[in-house]
Amino acid sequence: MKQFILDTNVLLHDPSAINHFPERSVIIPLKVLEEIDQFKRELSERGRNARRVARMLDDLRSRGRLSEGIQMDNGGTLTVAFPKDHDPFSTKVPVDDLILQMARELSNGNGSVPCTLISKDINLRLKADALGLEAEDYENGQVQTSELFAGYSSLDVSAADLSRFAGDGRLPAPEEHRLSPNEYICLRDEKDAEHTMLARYDVGENVFIKILSTPETLRPIKPRNMEQRFAMDALLDDRIRLVTLAGKAGTGKTLLAVAAGVHKTIDERKYRKMLVSRPIFPMGKDIGYLPGTVEEKLDPWMQPILDALDLIKQGRPSDRKSRDLSITGDLIEVEPLTYIRGRSIPNQFIIIDESQNLTPLEVKTVITRVGHHTKIILTGDLYQIDNPYVDALSNGLNAVVEKFRDQGIAAHVMLNQGVRSEVAELAANLL
Repeated sequence: MKQFILDTNVLLHDPSAINHFPERSVIIPLKVLEEIDQFKRELSERGRNARRVARMLDDLRSRGRLSEGIQMDNGGTLTVAFPKDHDPFSTKVPVDDLILQMARELSNGNGSVPCTLISKDINLRLKADALGLEAEDYENGQVQTSELFAGYSSLDVSAADLSRFAGDGRLPAPEEHRLSPNEYICLRDEKDAEHTMLARYDVGENVFIKILSTPETLRPIKPRNMEQRFAMDALLDDRIRLVTLAGKAGTGKTLLAVAAGVHKTIDERKYRKMLVSRPIFPMGKDIGYLPGTVEEKLDPWMQPILDALDLIKQGRPSDRKSRDLSITGDLIEVEPLTYIRGRSIPNQFIIIDESQNLTPLEVKTVITRVGHHTKIILTGDLYQIDNPYVDALSNGLNAVVEKFRDQGIAAHVMLNQGVRSEVAELAANLL
């Protein structure tokens, strides 16, 4: 039975990791439990995960002694152990060195049984490799960015079908072309690639339908390319309750989402309020304690939202309630994600900006707050992650895109073309 040694960061990332090695021997070093114990009092997700790990292991004690190995439901075993020649109460040896020592003992003592160290710590994996030990990243729940669903594709059709779609606004989807619900399609004339029309796949009727046109009331904001037109359709269609927008800096994710929220909340009155929130992670060194009220503390973090509102306000006619484009009004609210747990939020247009900095569990906590007649939008750049506990493969935005891909109430668009400025586009691509 192949053996796997789990590092502390694996269990803090995913407390259920012990269940994800079917028919394998999972070993947790005693020092890992001591490290986890140091985090259990934190009021963060890391603290919650530490407490969950402790509870799960305590429940498993009813099956036998952890030191002797416990049979798991998945056919594997779980053991808590420490190196043979080490005093378990000693604090002189670094935890990483003890984990490596145990991995070496198991590898040498059971030459016929492979032993692999599982850690999200790159340096520990490098040390293991230098010692000739097998080491891997914990990949459960990861979505490769190269395989991430773009949300749209292209399809060549006949000129007659394209003309039919232009007239009827509908076109039967080919059976052999596998599509996800609400996937966007660029229909191209098979004999003239310049002749195209944009559509969305309606899974209920198995047809392509025309995307929504951008209303004049959204000006000065309007889609500048095909990807933004797809995104705006998803944002404006009330039947789509969850929208994810991913893309590099300058592609218009936040601006489009805020503009659609203003239109739906203030102009159409489809929602009672627009709620905007972002996870609070600084780029570079933190500036430390900030005085003032909660609203004053949030100003630096919410400035991108205020910039978007200011741009929208400048282009709106004076008779269209520009006074409502303020977070001090009744229609637009900004608050930190810290206070969202336990809430139920009905009839609101919710925007979670920079959601690539959230863990899958945090994203689950946010989305499960959605009440009746509420629409939620998650935006993020998978290459600008400031949270040290997630990466481009394991963040919450990736998880939502993948898990909701086959759901009829969700739509996703990957934005690749920068529109902020020539300088911003070059910086995003070259630096």
